[in-house]
Amino acid sequence: MGSAKKSSAARTARVEEMRRAEQARERRNRILVIAASVVVVAGLVAGGVVLVRSQSDDDGGGSSAADDAKNAGRFVTDADGVRAWKGTLGRNHVTKSVDYPVTPPVGGDHNPVWMNCDGDVYEDEIKDTNAVHSLEHGAVWVTYNGDAPKADVEALAAKVEKTPYTLMSPVDGQKDPIVLTAWGHQRTVTGAADPAVDAFLEKFVQGAQTPEPGAACTGGLSK
Repeated sequence: MGSAKKSSAARTARVEEMRRAEQARERRNRILVIAASVVVVAGLVAGGVVLVRSQSDDDGGGSSAADDAKNAGRFVTDADGVRAWKGTLGRNHVTKSVDYPVTPPVGGDHNPVWMNCDGDVYEDEIKDTNAVHSLEHGAVWVTYNGDAPKADVEALAAKVEKTPYTLMSPVDGQKDPIVLTAWGHQRTVTGAADPAVDAFLEKFVQGAQTPEPGAACTGGLSK
């Protein structure tokens, strides 16, 4: 019991530290954006011809970045029941839809804008390309389908709302009632009371798998 309380306190402290770091980073970013905007505008004017030519090439024939995101790979189940994706996960920014090999996706090319994941609970389905960007930032995505008991959905929503770097939404196309997803990792759980829920959050919220640790989970899309 004592060790469980210590683990929970440690996770709370780590999350609070990440929240403070994110707020400080956002303040710095606002200053940098103002300064950089002048440079960006000048660069766009100077490179206008090159940009138009590049866009024309991208819209031409051949495979697109979105097509490249259909990564070859497979899941390997670890001893703790978590499925780890064995294969390369693309990290290109694309504005088109992406044909991910699994549902919900565990990574791959994604939209330039992330879904807000500061304990955000979405009642409707969200675009997977935006949610994958949240995974890249170290978020855990909690998803459920129509077979998930209402009581479990409500309990999980309450947990997500208290946990930074998480988000939750329905995904009707997933096979299992409740699924937890991080970048390159995924597992099903039996319900909100399943101990695997806390274990997954403890390990993967801003975990070692995160491609961009500390990146913002606010300032993105909210619906």
